[in-house]
Amino acid sequence: MNSRPSGPVLTDDPLARVAALPGVREAADSARAAVDTLLRHRVLRRQSAEVTTEASLRAARASASLEGHDVSLDLLRQHLQDANNDIPGDPAFTSGPVPTSGIDPALPVVLGTVRLYGELGILAPAWERAPRQALARMHVLLGRGVLPDELLGRPRPDAGGPDLMDPLRLGPPPSTMEASVRLDGLTRLLVAPTTAPAIVVAGVVHGELLALRPFGVLDGVIARAAARLVLVSRGLDPKALTATDVGHLEAGGPESDQPTDESPAAPVLDYRAAADAYVHGGAAGVIAWLRHSARALELAARDSLAICEALSRA
Repeated sequence: MNSRPSGPVLTDDPLARVAALPGVREAADSARAAVDTLLRHRVLRRQSAEVTTEASLRAARASASLEGHDVSLDLLRQHLQDANNDIPGDPAFTSGPVPTSGIDPALPVVLGTVRLYGELGILAPAWERAPRQALARMHVLLGRGVLPDELLGRPRPDAGGPDLMDPLRLGPPPSTMEASVRLDGLTRLLVAPTTAPAIVVAGVVHGELLALRPFGVLDGVIARAAARLVLVSRGLDPKALTATDVGHLEAGGPESDQPTDESPAAPVLDYRAAADAYVHGGAAGVIAWLRHSARALELAARDSLAICEALSRA
């Protein structure tokens, strides 16, 4: 089937309709241009693996921080070195248990996130064929040694399960039944052809998983990892060179470029406010969320460009 339908077929392409919302395409194009600039950097001809490794580590730390498990990058590096483990991509680390004795209580989640991000490339084929099963596998990778085994990869119950985690203060999620129906719908969208840019698809996946919280624990990390997997599998960032979650930490904050008198577009919301807008704000909220997501990717590409420059000077 043609992966880029046109004309009347677009009426059956919900993601394309989302991409056509005011300001979304422009934001996506700006993010794409930033990623393209990164991909042209000369250091990637020989050292792309090093950039991927560093970006994955930085993104994993940032994602755990957004989930409320904040550990400094220096402490994370030191722990990995002390444990005689490498950073993402080393099977000895990514497949092993998460040590928990005598360490910062936030560190096990951060280490689980590092492990998950280190295996996203391996998960890409499964994600393209069966996204829902891939999500369950991602939760197992993330939560091993952090959560009880009976919770790993399993849908959250409406009652009788662990306390629902809500680090973004989004309020109660849909019922388990509604979440399952919406997750099935999201899966159908992901395996159907679309003309929507990858950043829009990633943003919708990310926002829906934040809204649904299918596992009840550590769903935010899963949502951000899934969004990164979309960018990889759809060819926007095939080598996972951008530390996307670093961008989520920065976008909308005081250090992020904000509109000026010369550039009067609406300001980009920070991560929590943008997620809340997606969940509760209707079409305007979806636009705000996708503008945040595009800005986050743009900032992430700049961060990885700085990594490239540092490698080229080394």
